[in-house]
Amino acid sequence: MMRNLTMMTDLYQLTMMYGYFEQRMDRQLAVFDLFYRDASTIEYAIVAGLEQAIEYIEGLEFTAEDIVYLRSLGLFSEGFLDYLSMFKFTGEVMAMPEGTVVFPGEPIVRVCAPIIEAQLIETTLLNIMNHQTLIATKASRVAHAAMGDSVLEFGLRRAQGPDAAIYGARAAIIGGCDATSNVMTGEMFGIPVRGTHAHSWVMSFPDELAAFRAYARTFPDNCMLLVDTYDTLKSGVPHAIKVFDELAARGYKPVGIRLDSGDLAYLSREARRMMDAAGYTDAIICASGDLDEELIRDLKSQGARVDIWGVGTRLITSQDCPALGGVYKLSAKEVDGVLRPKMKVSDNPLKVTNPGVKVVYRIYDNASGMAIADLIALQDEVFDQRQPLTIFDPIDTWKQMTLTGYTMRRLLQPVIVDGKVAYHRPELLEIQANCKRELATFWEQYKRLRNPHVYKVDLSDGLWSLKQSMLKRRGQAPED
Repeated sequence: MMRNLTMMTDLYQLTMMYGYFEQRMDRQLAVFDLFYRDASTIEYAIVAGLEQAIEYIEGLEFTAEDIVYLRSLGLFSEGFLDYLSMFKFTGEVMAMPEGTVVFPGEPIVRVCAPIIEAQLIETTLLNIMNHQTLIATKASRVAHAAMGDSVLEFGLRRAQGPDAAIYGARAAIIGGCDATSNVMTGEMFGIPVRGTHAHSWVMSFPDELAAFRAYARTFPDNCMLLVDTYDTLKSGVPHAIKVFDELAARGYKPVGIRLDSGDLAYLSREARRMMDAAGYTDAIICASGDLDEELIRDLKSQGARVDIWGVGTRLITSQDCPALGGVYKLSAKEVDGVLRPKMKVSDNPLKVTNPGVKVVYRIYDNASGMAIADLIALQDEVFDQRQPLTIFDPIDTWKQMTLTGYTMRRLLQPVIVDGKVAYHRPELLEIQANCKRELATFWEQYKRLRNPHVYKVDLSDGLWSLKQSMLKRRGQAPED
């Protein structure tokens, strides 16, 4: 859905643009990296939001109304406003495809454009990529905890506004959810939608059995009944079984029941026993109600007999980690016609950036096909995959590993070239399938919900040496 989000930016992006314009710096090339720093509950992330980011950049245009408003601020010259009225993005964007597994510090998006253009897109690019990547990552953790069970995204009513609901549901599908309750997201992106009825349906009838019968008459081919309105085991499940008997007598196959409260481990085991005894061994049990990956994992360890998990609030808001913390940092800038590396220096090691124009490689073991490590390297570095490769921890450099029999894959791909889209926009379920294939190449110890093994993300010799030399100069590039 193409929208003009040009004005959805921080004011300081426009004031910096004006400064570049006034200082005759506006045509100088700059390179920015978008990446996330360490997050306490996120060991890996799932890239999402790229399609909307591309649409945003593709649709950049200051309207006549925008120019009138900006003129009213009294900050900008008429020359600059004339420039904005003709603004188009002309640069290059490299990015990891949606569904890619990414780790802290790795450029997810790399922008190379005239600095005035690259500066403008920072805020909205971060807004889009931060949100969807966060929700896709949360969904991936939930799906991993479900261990192959189906997961449904149920968060529409608890999301922070319409966009968070629509695009959060999109991201949840990328991360591993099988369907959503959000009808608009289903329509927009061609994904499955699921839903049954609420407690209010049951309460609207004289009694529970009458409500179940009415629902079964309305949806005889898709009858799933919510059984916890009054008493799950004494009335809900027995009444559901009675209605299932009536459906079966008419030649229909019941779908199952949904539990939305109570001790889900105990109730699901008892409901399973009761339905099996009645002959409905194929009827499924769906559980919902403030679930997340931690609770699903615990319920499964307690023997819960749940086939489908409906996850809402804690997924769509990523409740335990409500912000990804992605940043957009200058890594190179044109000086006298040459791109020079740039680096931010800080007393906080997490805020020291990696300089230069970079690429990211994923290294796979040829024998197993599994990922071994990632390597952030300078773009012009060349690697001979027929030769042994020694990688080392960029902090504890004595931690080294020499690889043989490996394959390197570049993760950053061109998505915008010379201002034109150069990206195949896959269907959402295609992206989801790519994500599942990606995750399958990582050993289980890297995907544990608690205390996972730390995946190796190293710097190449060239990048590490450049960074060390610039640190000695407090972020200044070395002379040629």
